[in-house]
Amino acid sequence: MQNTHILDELAGGLLDIVNFLNAPQRDEALLRAAGVQLDRALFPLLARLGMQGPLGVAELAEQVGRDYTTVSRQLAKLESIGLVSRSPDSDDRRRSIAEITAEGNIRFKAVREARRRALTHALADWSEEDRQSLTRLIRRFADALGDLPLPADAPVDAS
Repeated sequence: MQNTHILDELAGGLLDIVNFLNAPQRDEALLRAAGVQLDRALFPLLARLGMQGPLGVAELAEQVGRDYTTVSRQLAKLESIGLVSRSPDSDDRRRSIAEITAEGNIRFKAVREARRRALTHALADWSEEDRQSLTRLIRRFADALGDLPLPADAPVDAS
């Protein structure tokens, strides 16, 4: 696939989606729509733990694109308000595992429902077939991106 126009269009569309999803105002609006009061900086951590279950702090930091110390401080805030618990890893006591609490899960589910309503609205005039195709293709693309080597390990294209 060397059609640079298609690749540029894909990259531009992805950038627009990432900008939309990362906009602080969007997170605040989503939290308001869910009736959840939470510092928006803490929201991605709660969402990730709600979607994936318990995670090591370092793994969580990597997934949300923040450094370990920042995530550790933010988890301490979530822990202090009862939305997350942390405990030592049973296999490696040096490692800390973060897990969403029952109260955290209630808030996560409220936000997930607000997100579902927003997506339903955005896709309202799409056919069921188009919605299914979009979902399948995005999942396939995300999986393919996850399989790519890190940039230092990637082969250089000489074209």
